[in-house]
Amino acid sequence: MQSAETVLGVLRERGRRGLPCDELFRQLFNPQLYLLAYGRIYANHGSMTPGVTRETVDGMSVRKIERIIAAMRSERYRFSPVRRVHIPKGNGKTRPLGLPTWSDKLVGEVIRLILEAYYEPTFSDRSHGFRPGRGCHTALREVANTWTGTTWFIEGDIADCFGSLDHDVMIEILAERIHDGRFLRLVRNMLTAGYLEDWKWGATLSGAPQGGVVSPILSSIYLHKLDQFVEKVLIPEYTRGGYRNGNREYGRLKWRRAQARKRGDRTAVRELTKQTRRLPSVDPMDPKYRRLRYVRYADDHLLGFAGPKSEAEEIKRRLAEFLQNELHLELSQQKTLITHARTGAARFLGYDIVVQHNNTKVTRGSRRANGIIGLRVPDDVIKEKCAPFLEHGKPVHQGRWVQEADYTIVATYGSIYRGIVQYYLLAGNVPRLHRLLWVMQTSMLKTLASKHRSTVRKTAAKHRTKVQTPHGPRTCYEAQIERNGRKPLVARFGGIPLRRQKTAMINDHEPARDKYSHKEIVKRLLASTCELCGHHGNVEVHHVPKLAELDKPGRGTSGWMQIMKSRRRKTLVVCDTCHHSIHTG
Repeated sequence: MQSAETVLGVLRERGRRGLPCDELFRQLFNPQLYLLAYGRIYANHGSMTPGVTRETVDGMSVRKIERIIAAMRSERYRFSPVRRVHIPKGNGKTRPLGLPTWSDKLVGEVIRLILEAYYEPTFSDRSHGFRPGRGCHTALREVANTWTGTTWFIEGDIADCFGSLDHDVMIEILAERIHDGRFLRLVRNMLTAGYLEDWKWGATLSGAPQGGVVSPILSSIYLHKLDQFVEKVLIPEYTRGGYRNGNREYGRLKWRRAQARKRGDRTAVRELTKQTRRLPSVDPMDPKYRRLRYVRYADDHLLGFAGPKSEAEEIKRRLAEFLQNELHLELSQQKTLITHARTGAARFLGYDIVVQHNNTKVTRGSRRANGIIGLRVPDDVIKEKCAPFLEHGKPVHQGRWVQEADYTIVATYGSIYRGIVQYYLLAGNVPRLHRLLWVMQTSMLKTLASKHRSTVRKTAAKHRTKVQTPHGPRTCYEAQIERNGRKPLVARFGGIPLRRQKTAMINDHEPARDKYSHKEIVKRLLASTCELCGHHGNVEVHHVPKLAELDKPGRGTSGWMQIMKSRRRKTLVVCDTCHHSIHTG
């Protein structure tokens, strides 16, 4: 039996060389892939959330893997409908979220591992969504570093992309390289399994269920066709010329300045220098020069075009036609815009993207800002992030957190603030987040003061401290939990320098594709030894959602609880008898 690393390595090499695959379904008989998949997803928050059945990750065992493989061998495995719930969006609407059963999650993760290993080497370098080692920051940094001189931004947003993926088109795209009918039938069965909402079954006629572990890789494979169209058709057609021709008026002024220098006329030199700085050195309307650039993150894509607006509108029209005719998708008319890069701002991944223009900004004797891409924190984002902590324009305490411990209050505020700031560290105007710092800091201090019936001044003095950063000391607020014989737990709010970091990066939380070592939980499961009674044989893994639940009143102090708390683990490998005893009390 081949190891999971060997199987995925072979698939990656075949994908890199462009070779088709005709025996993918056989890889679903390898238990090593299921153990790898289990180690990847068992700690996810949704692993203890049931789907249409009561099955969760609790009770995971080698026997369950064997039953799944037996069903796969005889092609009897069928995906269950997902349980559909609706989660709120930022605009007040809701988004449907599918909750699969645990077995379907496990099989889905195996399929994801196989498809990612095979297709990842073929994806475009301009695609940054749902890929190992890439994320929002890599996409934004590509725009900032390579899109100099852009005239027009074409913002693209596909309406209900994940819910509109055509199943027939998806299978056709997969069938171009995967020549395995059994594997393709399994994928189609997964896509058409349907959903249950209020215990009523509904058909999934299109789309990949949001919440399924396979949906991100399937959408990447589907939208790779869009990347190929832009890279192989649009970019070659709308990119020409090695460089722009020089601006004649700029050249004449430079010649006159040189003559003034020879004459020693310093006044004329200064005046002519001012005039040259108000003119571009090259012809911005050069008809022989065009540039088209492209970047995509999931269903959001952005194009930068150096050329006339008429051609930018033509590019937008051709994109819409390709998506509709080839992929059966539609561009959102409200979100697909053509924006003048110097006078407007394009919205991409939560940032405002502009082209800077400032004739008075002179560095080392020449203009350095003109034509450079600038990333900005949008004003409406700052207002939106401050809004939950304001009432009538003033920071207020949060009554929902007053009953929590000081450590929890500071940690909650700190994690929210830290996540926002670290995401926007690429922006040139990141100091504008001082407004958010003040609002959240005041709200936090008022919440702590309300809890202890104290004043904001006394509360601030109690929790204030200083930390060292690469840019010097910074004031922050801390709360601690003392522990006997160990370092205290420290929660912190603030202490982050609000200065631009060009190399800031937050990758998507995807595992690196070259690391396939088994997790500790898998090794414990394969040891086949009960961690309660020592019995050697068939074992299962008992899971709890949170260790804090073991300390709730009325839970008792059973031996298995003491073991999990002492080891600080949410899992316990036990035999059938012990597992039954745990659940029956």
